[in-house]
Amino acid sequence: MTDTTTGSLRTAHTYQLSEAALGEIRALLDAAFDGDFHDDDWSHGLGGVHAFVRDREGLAAHGSVIMRRVVHGGRSYRVGYVEAVAVRADRRRQGLGGRVMGALERVIDGAYELGALSASDDGAGLYRSRGWKPWRGRIEVLGPDGVVPLPDEEDSTFLRQPPGLLLPDPAATSLLFDWRDGDVL
Repeated sequence: MTDTTTGSLRTAHTYQLSEAALGEIRALLDAAFDGDFHDDDWSHGLGGVHAFVRDREGLAAHGSVIMRRVVHGGRSYRVGYVEAVAVRADRRRQGLGGRVMGALERVIDGAYELGALSASDDGAGLYRSRGWKPWRGRIEVLGPDGVVPLPDEEDSTFLRQPPGLLLPDPAATSLLFDWRDGDVL
């Protein structure tokens, strides 16, 4: 039964979603990012677990968590990376983003060594309020031509510490992310 006031929360892997459901998610993201959501951004949010809320008007909120590799201090971490978080304009500031993040955080805590995301200025408050920690060290990517510093990402990257695990030390060395087309983070 769907609660038409708050909406029903569901999680599913990309392979479990129909083309119509994926199309609806893409339309929400296109609208929420005001035309600044591109094919590479869409690709980044696929292949993992999606959390989404539906209400009587349709899809109200979405986010996904995918696996990435991050090297720090000579060790490769299996990271749950949050992507494609959006809430429909008429449902913003009603707790739906927090519900989506709660579902994604359960996935991260159960399946990954840590969580990571890149936050917009508008989204940073949500992540801080949920215990995500801003990364205070260097950010780099292992690109096709070697290691590339990403100084513009250093103020927008947040980490989540799953229970019983420690966050990497920003003083020790950079976070070195795996390469991907489009926005690396």
